[in-house]
This record gives sequence, C-alpha cells and structure tokens, in this order.
Amino acid sequence: MKRRPFSLVIIARNAAALLPDCIASVPGADEVLLVDSGSTDTTVAVAERLGARVIHQDWLGYGPQKRFAALQARHDWILSLDADERLTPELRASIEQTLLPSPPGGEGTTVDGNQPAAYLLPRRNRFMGRWLRHGEGYPDWCARLFDRRRANWSLDPVHEKLEADGPVARLDGDLLHESEQGLADYLDKQNHYTDLQAERMLAAGKRFSMMKMLTSPVARFVKFYFLRRGFLDGLPGLVHIAIGCLTSFLKYAKLRELQARQH
Repeated sequence: MKRRPFSLVIIARNAAALLPDCIASVPGADEVLLVDSGSTDTTVAVAERLGARVIHQDWLGYGPQKRFAALQARHDWILSLDADERLTPELRASIEQTLLPSPPGGEGTTVDGNQPAAYLLPRRNRFMGRWLRHGEGYPDWCARLFDRRRANWSLDPVHEKLEADGPVARLDGDLLHESEQGLADYLDKQNHYTDLQAERMLAAGKRFSMMKMLTSPVARFVKFYFLRRGFLDGLPGLVHIAIGCLTSFLKYAKLRELQARQH
C-alpha cells in the first residue's frame, strides 16, 4: 500500500555545511522545501544542488517562519526539521510505516480520523562532542511530523509549539541534533533566545518575580541533573544543564531590565 506523500520542510540561514546531512537522512521525501531567510553563504546553491525547492522569506520569528514554510509545501504531511537535525535509519523507517496506508481518494480529499494529527520524535542532542543520553539532552521530545490540515506552528517568536487539533503520538528511533558548533556559538544562541523570551513575557503582561528568578534555575537543576540523571553524561551533561539553568535566570533578569526601561 502506498504511503501518504510528505514534504521535508527546513528553515535556514547560513546552513550550507549542515544541509547535506540533514537532507540525505530523508531520502524518501516526496518534496524538499527550504525557506531561506537571507543566507550570505552557499546555502541556497547547496539546497538546489540537492534537489530542494528554495523560497526566500525575511525572518519572521521561529513560529511564524515555520508556519509560513509549512503552508508553502506541496503536501499536507510535513516533516519539519532544522538544518542541524537528521534522522536515524530507525526513525526514518518509523515515519515511513506511520504514513501507511494512503487515505481513500488521495491526499487532500480525506482526513483519516484514526490518524494522529502530529507525532513527537525523540531528539538526542550532541553537546561538547558527546551524544547526551539523560537530563535535558535525551529524550528531548519534539513535534516534527504533522498533518497541516489539523496542526501547525504557534506564532511564538521563540520556543514555538505545534498546535494540534487531534491526538499526538510518539515515534521510535532518534532525531539527532548537532546542538552546538562550539560553546561560544551555543552561548550566543542562548543569549539571543533569552532576549526573545523576555520580550515575549513583557508583551504578555508578565511581571518580574525575584522568587521565580531564584527558584526556577534550582528547580531545573534538580529535575534534570538528579531526577533525569544528567550526571551520567559527565562533564558535557553538567555544562549543558548549567547553561539551561543560566537561561532560566537570565530571562527573568532581562524581563526586569525591560520593565525598568518603561519607567
């Protein structure tokens, strides 16, 4: 039985070095779509050489950019990956199996009520040269496969969520994530993310809380280092969780700074 067709959708900017492994890990995709937000390297040329359809879209924020990209795809089933992610063979086989059988009448004419609207993939993060197996590093469940007729990305500018009108299931096999290209790069990203988080909290009317600023990093450390056994990942696990705790602290500190500027 023929499976449902799906589009591999990637948003990227200056990701020429990462794209080949990402696209090669999904050889069965019925379409590869790259939405580029203004690369100054060879990202577009590499994507086109690998058979991708490329669309330019100025950066809208993570959620809006991914939503825009999903709506440009040719197929309703979307596999949304970042350029630094790739499928293991086990996960690829799980996706292929999940998309069987095709709905009666072909794509776009019938929605199978028994089919989940979206699927979570267990992401394994590589950090400081080590594939993490515990803590925040694994399994980092991420929504990546979905039917855009019943699910799509939220409009959050950072830490976007997949909003599904239907059940969400889990798949077997790992999604491999090259989460950092060196500690300096990783810290730059976290600094940017906390800027966006603080701005979103301010826009939502949330007020600074000294208690949350002090307790959220501690709670995060206890949860992921001890309860989720992050200590088993050695020094990379400790550093990964420590940076996560720092971001919990910084988003509240930055919220306080933004509120002070309003007065």
